[in-house]
Amino acid sequence: MLAYELYTFNKKKGYEFVGVLPERRKNPMRITKNALTNWGKTLLGDHVDSKNMFFKRIAIDRLSGRTLWVDLSFIDN
Repeated sequence: MLAYELYTFNKKKGYEFVGVLPERRKNPMRITKNALTNWGKTLLGDHVDSKNMFFKRIAIDRLSGRTLWVDLSFIDN
């Protein structure tokens, strides 16, 4: 299963893990930075600057829940 890990950057605490968004869209063309940023703002509120959010695309094994791989080329700053 494809998913995205959301992180924020805080000057005092550094990088903080926020959550995982499982991808449910069938059409990969609909997966955009804007769509992921909107999800992050929904979780964190509009007071968080999108420049302080980034995502990692990951694959999760459906049975074990373990991360199978991380797409480092997708890391978004």
